[in-house]
Amino acid sequence: MTPADLADLLRATAAKVLVERGSDPAVLPDEVKVERPRNPEHGDYATNVAMQVGKRAGMNPRDFANLLAAALSQAEGIDVAEVAGPGFLNIRLAKAAQGAIVENILAAGARYGTADVLHGQKINLEFVSANPTGPIHLGGTRWAAVGDALGRILSAQGAAVTREYYFNDHGAQIDRFAKSLVAAATGQPTPEDGYAGGYITEIADTIVAANPDALSLPASEQHELFRREGVELMFAQIKQNLHEFGVDFDVYFNESSLFASGAVEKAIEELKDSGKLYEKDGAWWIASTEYGDDKDRVVIKSDGNSAYIGGDIAYFHNKRARGFDLCIYMLGADHHGYIGRLKAAAAAFGDDPNTVEVLIGQMVNLVKDGAAVKMSKRAGTVITLDDLVEAIGVDAARYSLVRSSVNTSIDIDLGLWTKQNNENPIYYVQYAHARTCNIIKNSEAFDFASVPVDLSLLTADREGEIIRTLGEYPRVVATAAEIREPHRVVRYLEELAGVYHPFQSDNEMRVLPMGDDPVSPRNAARLELVKATRQVLANGLALLGVSAPERM
Repeated sequence: MTPADLADLLRATAAKVLVERGSDPAVLPDEVKVERPRNPEHGDYATNVAMQVGKRAGMNPRDFANLLAAALSQAEGIDVAEVAGPGFLNIRLAKAAQGAIVENILAAGARYGTADVLHGQKINLEFVSANPTGPIHLGGTRWAAVGDALGRILSAQGAAVTREYYFNDHGAQIDRFAKSLVAAATGQPTPEDGYAGGYITEIADTIVAANPDALSLPASEQHELFRREGVELMFAQIKQNLHEFGVDFDVYFNESSLFASGAVEKAIEELKDSGKLYEKDGAWWIASTEYGDDKDRVVIKSDGNSAYIGGDIAYFHNKRARGFDLCIYMLGADHHGYIGRLKAAAAAFGDDPNTVEVLIGQMVNLVKDGAAVKMSKRAGTVITLDDLVEAIGVDAARYSLVRSSVNTSIDIDLGLWTKQNNENPIYYVQYAHARTCNIIKNSEAFDFASVPVDLSLLTADREGEIIRTLGEYPRVVATAAEIREPHRVVRYLEELAGVYHPFQSDNEMRVLPMGDDPVSPRNAARLELVKATRQVLANGLALLGVSAPERM
């Protein structure tokens, strides 16, 4: 019985008790919350549902809890239900019900933790979307790891997820990039507002090598050559770096296509014609303050040209035209204003503003020997994806970036993440997986096949702790998807590793027989528990895009 199963049982039992007492079961919440108590002596799970609804149902909460406890104690899979305090309900599962969790995991395999709650929902998940003017910096690298993990988690809940990269190949920053390349190729200083770093020289040299007459072209043609080929080379490198990081996109959408196709002009005219924009000071505005922006935004400037938000409006319109039910934007720490702007755009087109979700990620810092790392070998003062991967590897980089809520800034201690011991969080989790694999492999030397498996024998406290933790996994994944927090999966894996390591190190919890001893029924049951643990660790690491090594 998983926590979700228990929650369903609790709600059904509570509804039956209320009906029998002549009360309306509508007072019950849609979902009854069950939690694991801090003190295992209080039971396997606890709920405060009686305190939530007792008074609304016209009963003293403790009296209602007593009625619930009596009814639950008769239910299949429940060993005992006891009332504590003003109406808390502590529940202990029957041993057979706990064993069923192990059985379900092994039957489901890689599907354990998946669901279909988002089936039929088309989600556009846009992340990274770094300008093709330089290598991906740490902030973009964080979004690469978090965005890819979130896409995997949403897919695991049944959603049809399209991963999209918005390719900003239009605007002033591209002109500055081209000017920087020309300056590097001609031996001139970097423009005051340009881009510097070894990568600029590398790209400029590549363009000149491929175009021997590049430096003799007229200025306008030269600028266009370096702009076109520079953007192409830079973006090819970005895509390659992301691929090596384990992140690939379904769609690469060019910003310039919105302007070239007339989509920006058409979208704005549609809003003007429908009265969703207002005119002031010779410009056309959208009322984005109604959706949390700090000020209304100009859409058409007084000179008749589209403001930058025009592209954002057309891009959202394009996504909806492609049939997406939900558009998630993952943006950097300096993009808070986009929340109101994009929701205002949705409302202006007659959509529910909630078809837009904007996640804002905070800063990432590298720390070595207690001091901040500020220099990159190729990108000047900006630390890049390559820098991080070179320092700690792909797995540790992805894991460390997903491990914390995106709402918080993080410091990545290079010394910690390269340690080969349990102080390193990813080592701690991956080593747990490797230990399970080692036991499973070594079990092949014994005759486990001839011993019937009886999972009700898993009665020890350490065994129960692992089983209850395993049972939490589907709920953790569902919550991570619902509130867009992949770090919950990371913390769960560390919790699971935290209960597994002591189990395997405990001589009283031996899985394999000693010496020439035959395989006992308890050995057989524990091996199934180890297999279930291995499966859940592998499933969770897969959601993070992190490997699950069999040996370490």
